[in-house]
Amino acid sequence: MADVELVKKMLREVLTANKSGPGVSLSRLQSEYKDLTGEQIPHKQMGHGNLDALLHSMPSVVRMERNRSGEMVYFASVSGETAHVAKLVARQRTSKKTGRPQMVNCQMRVKPAAPLVLNGRARYTCRSSYTSMPNQHPLDSKMSSAPLFSPSAPSNLNESAGSGKPKPQHSPKDYNPSSAGGNYSPQQVQGRLREVLNKYSNGFWVSKLPQLYRELYKQDLPSEALKDLEHWTHVCTVEKPCSSNPKELLLYPAKEPTHTQTPSPVPARVLSPTSAPFTPSTDIKLQSKPPTTSPSTLSPDLKQKLGELLVKYSNGLWAHALPKLYLDTYKTKLPEHVLENLSLLSDFCTVDYPMPDNPKRAILYKRTKEEESCNRRESVEERRAREEVGRRLSSQAVPPLLIPREEYPSVLVVEATNTNGVILRYIGEGYSQAQEALEDKMREFYCCQDNNSRTPLASPTSGQLTAVRAEEEEEILRAQVTEVMTDKVKVYYVDHGFSEVINKAKVFELHDTFFKLPFQATKCKLAGLETFCQEPAVLKKFESMASGKILLAEILEREQTPLVVLYDTSQDDDVNINAACIKALQDKTLASPLQVAYMNVAVRSVCSDGTIYCQLPSRGLAKLTEILEKTEAYFHSQVTSEFLVSRPFCGKGCLARYKGKWSRVEITNLHGSRVLDILFIDLGVQASVEVFELREVPSPFLHDLIAIPPQAVKCCLADLAVSGVGSWTPDAVQWLRDAVLNSTDCSMKIAKLDKTKRSVVHVYLFTDKNFHDPTRSLNRQMAASDLFKHQGDVFLSSHSSNGTKPQLRRIDATKQSMRHVQTLHIYASAAGHNMDIYVSVACHPGHFVLQPWRDMYKLVVLMGEMILYYNKTEEKPLKVEKNQIYAAKVENNWHRVLVKGVLTNGLVSVYELDYGKHELVSCTQLRPLIQEFRQLPFQGITAQLAGVKPRQWSEEASIVFRNHVEKKPLVAQLEAVQEAHHPWDRKLTVFLVDTSQEERDIWVHDIMAEFTDELTKEV
Repeated sequence: MADVELVKKMLREVLTANKSGPGVSLSRLQSEYKDLTGEQIPHKQMGHGNLDALLHSMPSVVRMERNRSGEMVYFASVSGETAHVAKLVARQRTSKKTGRPQMVNCQMRVKPAAPLVLNGRARYTCRSSYTSMPNQHPLDSKMSSAPLFSPSAPSNLNESAGSGKPKPQHSPKDYNPSSAGGNYSPQQVQGRLREVLNKYSNGFWVSKLPQLYRELYKQDLPSEALKDLEHWTHVCTVEKPCSSNPKELLLYPAKEPTHTQTPSPVPARVLSPTSAPFTPSTDIKLQSKPPTTSPSTLSPDLKQKLGELLVKYSNGLWAHALPKLYLDTYKTKLPEHVLENLSLLSDFCTVDYPMPDNPKRAILYKRTKEEESCNRRESVEERRAREEVGRRLSSQAVPPLLIPREEYPSVLVVEATNTNGVILRYIGEGYSQAQEALEDKMREFYCCQDNNSRTPLASPTSGQLTAVRAEEEEEILRAQVTEVMTDKVKVYYVDHGFSEVINKAKVFELHDTFFKLPFQATKCKLAGLETFCQEPAVLKKFESMASGKILLAEILEREQTPLVVLYDTSQDDDVNINAACIKALQDKTLASPLQVAYMNVAVRSVCSDGTIYCQLPSRGLAKLTEILEKTEAYFHSQVTSEFLVSRPFCGKGCLARYKGKWSRVEITNLHGSRVLDILFIDLGVQASVEVFELREVPSPFLHDLIAIPPQAVKCCLADLAVSGVGSWTPDAVQWLRDAVLNSTDCSMKIAKLDKTKRSVVHVYLFTDKNFHDPTRSLNRQMAASDLFKHQGDVFLSSHSSNGTKPQLRRIDATKQSMRHVQTLHIYASAAGHNMDIYVSVACHPGHFVLQPWRDMYKLVVLMGEMILYYNKTEEKPLKVEKNQIYAAKVENNWHRVLVKGVLTNGLVSVYELDYGKHELVSCTQLRPLIQEFRQLPFQGITAQLAGVKPRQWSEEASIVFRNHVEKKPLVAQLEAVQEAHHPWDRKLTVFLVDTSQEERDIWVHDIMAEFTDELTKEV
């Protein structure tokens, strides 16, 4: 049973924190409770069938009311206080009817933290130690659009003298950020220095270089680079205008060579951790060699083509992908010298090395100058738009409506006569809440008895901004006059997005006070529907699914009219509105008709749970094959980059190659900005690819391909008495694949159709055309075999004679060699050393898992590589053994894991070695961890909090600890290291310090000590 008093206490904390707001919705209450405690509200454990019943049973804790929209909201019960009436989130009307919007869950469903998301940099180091994180790589904003950490934290840690707290013992000279780990790359710094000098061609003080470098690349300039500046004569010129003080040096771009015979300098090589430092003498020796045959510049035509490719990938492109992409696009090979000397691209792109010890792994970005000029153009356009709005609506200046900063803002959809101009309103603080406050003030102002502003306008003019009393409700709203009639006017409500014809007596002059809030009604464009923006079927579908509802908007492009994807999160599964509208264009007559029996069936995919995807002979399949053949020929005849996918998003339809031919795919998940998951909708095959492997559907075939429904029919074998998780063994899956895949001569007989939301056809499958005899079906053959008998080498005993807990036992498990597993090097073993860390898991002060911040970008790159590798490899039966290391697919990502136990139902208990989490996965989701993915040391390090006595921590204390440290970047001060034979058994003892506040540092052990003291006093 759950602790009732503890649950009450936590609920009261959540509700009290929101006591000044318009109440807490049920979904928000559940979400904030989980954020506070790490668990859902345990209503079932407390004997209630649903959460609402539990809350009704706690009148001393929870007070319930219905707000103006009819939604139930919850407040903290406080005796003696006047009940606060909840404000309406969105007062929505339409030209057809007044009334309230349909309330839909507007809370973003919590998604697991994506390991491939690394945006931002560590700025949480000690004030008395060092000022920034070493080797932090600018994968930040280019790696993902969703930030992992808030960039607002300070970069220092206070030193509290005389407080008795442990103090850092290192001065800045004791720790060199650029040399830590040996990852100083002169080539990378030189390339970036060229970019800085191109931007500031008139020169600047050397003392300003670290600041400029940090602002541009979100990374500190290595200290060695300042020493090497005078030797990089091919990159820059250093002048001493008045003294030898290094802070008074001036930096200019490199002078033009006076002798044309001097060979161009060779860029410095990327240094590995074991390489000797770069010196000027080695550079001179390299230059003295005879010139190579590789051209020193690129032709204008080649520059233009490479520029066209890079423009398509604003988030960067791996250099190793360039030759294939260039060949596919322009039907000619990329000159080899381009990849051999990437510095040739430096005048129009940025070359980035995420792994300094591997110069072959480079990322290319389009030059930032173009982005800056684009921003300048956008600002000019925005200014012109604001001036036009101000001129058209009123002589008064109204500030522009800014797009919310969050990636998934809640929006209220008003209406759409065109998907390129959907009218909506943003929901939340500064938007709908500010509008409510404004309209409340307007009601008070215009309803005041002695107010002269109550006199209607004598002669309203078209375009004038006014205050209007709504026809059906006693509300005063801002509106623009669009048409003047004899005794009526037509107005457009600038905050609500609809028009209405009203009597002139209801129109008043708008007071200057009410010009300060931006107009709340705005427009957006639905991604993927640009070509079909006025199709009746699309607009009808959109009207039924979105109009009048509060949805989530994923903002893809923050333009004057933002490009968005809308999601309805009110159901068990999120519904992609854009994708649903596209499917409304499908011709149902081209779908696979479900008859009793079929011959010439092609089984295209067999999943690990026994689900199979078949292609049935149909008119739609024949037409699809014909159009894809024409598309193939069309791509061969075109030499252009316009078909590259530059803006991927979930639900987008495009083309990808399957077994050498272009096939239709839908993007199902994005891992950062380069790696994504796709589904071949006509084959039922899932895969992971890089974005450059996708192509847009050419416009001549777009309508025809959209009209054809997916040709993969989801089936399962009928009358197989297997069900539940892990019931299909790897042997059974492999046997079925060997029997039916790549065969087009199968036949099947339909037994029944499951008409639920996930419709599945139950079939009898045959490997020949004789489907009349059920005894010859694969169903009967598999049922009579031993394929479904699990033979695990580790099993869970069902009972114990001595009353102890069941234990896992292993039979004949051979131990795999661990000698290739790298060990994570701790910064220093001396007590008092500081390091930036991220706490991935926190159970209590005696057990939590931290990750060193310095190598997090390497983990990002590694996991991206694992997704591409393992999602392309074929699933094969694997004998899973306890205490061995594997790669495991957890949700949509591949992790390096340690197997803790194998259960007899086919499930495996694993421990994520980089994140410190325990998971339960199917044995079919495990793969051997190849040597390439064992090079990076495991990043999850077990730790305990220093400064507090070991004890049995209460649940309340554990919750307090989790709230302060879990999923947060902190500074760890090392106290002790407990070594072990295996790296995952090692344990650190550390002090944790939160430096996110400007005025002071928070030492977590002090909080826990005070908390335990208070509990002791209460007892």
